[in-house]
Amino acid sequence: MTLAGSGAPAPGARGARVPVRADLVDVEPYGAPQLAPPVRLNVNETPWPPPPAFLAALTQRLGELELHRYPDREATHLRAALGARNGLPPERVWAANGSNEVLVQLFQAYGGAGRAVLLARPGYSAHPLLARVAATGVVEVDLDGELRLGPQAVAAAVAEHDPALVCLASPNNPTGIPVAEETVRAAHDAGRGLIVVDEAYVEFGAPSVVGLLDELPRLVVVRTFSKAFRLAGIRLGYLLGQDWVVADLRRVRLPYHLDALTQAAGSVACELADAVTAHIPHIVAERDRVAAALGARGHTVWPSAANFLLFRVPGLAGAELFAALLARGVLVRDFSTRPRLAGCLRVTIGSAQENDAFLDALDASVQAVKEPAT
Repeated sequence: MTLAGSGAPAPGARGARVPVRADLVDVEPYGAPQLAPPVRLNVNETPWPPPPAFLAALTQRLGELELHRYPDREATHLRAALGARNGLPPERVWAANGSNEVLVQLFQAYGGAGRAVLLARPGYSAHPLLARVAATGVVEVDLDGELRLGPQAVAAAVAEHDPALVCLASPNNPTGIPVAEETVRAAHDAGRGLIVVDEAYVEFGAPSVVGLLDELPRLVVVRTFSKAFRLAGIRLGYLLGQDWVVADLRRVRLPYHLDALTQAAGSVACELADAVTAHIPHIVAERDRVAAALGARGHTVWPSAANFLLFRVPGLAGAELFAALLARGVLVRDFSTRPRLAGCLRVTIGSAQENDAFLDALDASVQAVKEPAT
């Protein structure tokens, strides 16, 4: 057997670099800048840590673990807890290291060579990367002029491409706009592939499609503990769907893929869900306040059902404004080079103090960019 493709090391060439897979040569690793300015509002984290009651309960639970033993391969207790919260038996629930690993497993199980996933554009930037890592082709459907995805557009794209999967974030990232239920129905009914709705931010006010799982047999919902459950540091995500989907994901999951510490943290979070998610009304209120403040300043801001806002300052370059904000100690996310998002930045909703600091820095940055020093 030989290594295919140009750049393969010559026989006997010790120390020569082995070429990466040809379809990964131009792939850039996913990730926002990991900087530490005073105000970090770029990766949609929750500004407050979990409550003391959660930390106390988790500390006690960790003391009961047998860390010299492998974790439960099936995450039985955690899946039962997640199923109870969502009205499903554990056989219809799956859990993994963040919702991104759930997505990779879905692409591995149902994608691969000769198959494609249909994605919305603009959409979550990790979706096409995860698909490529899983050797799955990517086809796209454009959002409309208001950055929404309508049922006719998605049905036409499904009919044209016959994708093995359709993966839609709701609310969409980076726009914050939910996908309508009729659009999900249209995607399902127009083809034969798996419909994946990524509900990473659904707890902040977007309607969920979990209620459609029994009606639409090829629908699955993916969620995370990183956002509303303020547990980005533990990396836990889960899927709700049919039992045959869970059975198929077990074919591709790594041995003991979900460690005992993460399973314990997820179980405790389910038990104390009301306390862990008590901050959500504050985030929603702050989101609406910041959106109103941006609009009052004459900036363009899109309606959001997530914990972030996509905005644009008309007439200003996004990259220049991003740099000006960072120079004033506020880190946001620059989307200005993405298709359909010229000039756009995205800001995470933080605490009231962080949001005020962002608005003050934005005012100063806009002034500085419009009237540069001479």
